[in-house]
Amino acid sequence: MKKILSFILIASMLAACSTNRVTGRKQLSLVPESELQTMASQQYDAFLSENKVVNPSSSQDAAMVHKVGRDIAAAITEYYNNAGQGDLLKGYEWEFNLVDNKDINAWAMPGGKVVVYTGILPVTQSEDGLAVVLGHEIAHAIAQHGNERMSHQLVQQLGGMALQVALANKPQQTQDIFLTSYGIGSTVGALLPFSRKEELEADKFGLFFSAMAGYNPQEAIPFWQRMAGSGGGKPPEFLSTHPADDTRIKKLEGIMPEAMKFYNASSKSPGSGSKGTTTGKGTGTKPKVKKIRL
Repeated sequence: MKKILSFILIASMLAACSTNRVTGRKQLSLVPESELQTMASQQYDAFLSENKVVNPSSSQDAAMVHKVGRDIAAAITEYYNNAGQGDLLKGYEWEFNLVDNKDINAWAMPGGKVVVYTGILPVTQSEDGLAVVLGHEIAHAIAQHGNERMSHQLVQQLGGMALQVALANKPQQTQDIFLTSYGIGSTVGALLPFSRKEELEADKFGLFFSAMAGYNPQEAIPFWQRMAGSGGGKPPEFLSTHPADDTRIKKLEGIMPEAMKFYNASSKSPGSGSKGTTTGKGTGTKPKVKKIRL
């Protein structure tokens, strides 16, 4: 009987594997994106209500988070609409918030719900550096990496139970799985590390996304170098799910020429930003990347 159940479970998992339209890789996807977006909206509002959100009208840092985030969101939307794949962002209602928290962290939920912690800003140092972080986290969301991780956890912990059934029968456990799957694990225990494959995908597509918006992708190299040295004797929380090492730097260097094509094709004139300052290149102008494809 156990063998039969195992066979059924494996068969169900194989049937649930689909090719991701962003990365081209097959992923386990047990949860409909619409259900995840609904859950994300609820959890996002709950998180904001329980944490100190920095007001962009009274903080340059919070205004910068809003500005860079919306620049990247506009560039992604423009790109996929031009490519005839605007439905990839169906249901997305972008929100970008800066939270007063000394942890070096940032994350993105399905539907474009994004949070940056104040603790990471000394490491990003500029709009270009912040764009590296936001592009990376947004790429995790759009590539449905959280869905992939949550699907695996639903199989391992709840036997492949559907999300709505899991929420009805095991609400707290399901909520904890969701939060840890999207890197919001400080309130529920250990974080689930992204796989090396997911990390490299987020590095690659995140860099392309930020470059589309006119932010200098070359800032990714010094950013990750600063990140690697920012924790002293203990790595920052951000690195518990985003390992920075020589392999990452080499991979970034390898995709940099392609990222620069997006950067040079953006509608923002090269040289208008200044690396290492808080004045970046994001102006909200629509990018011109119709002839370049991911």
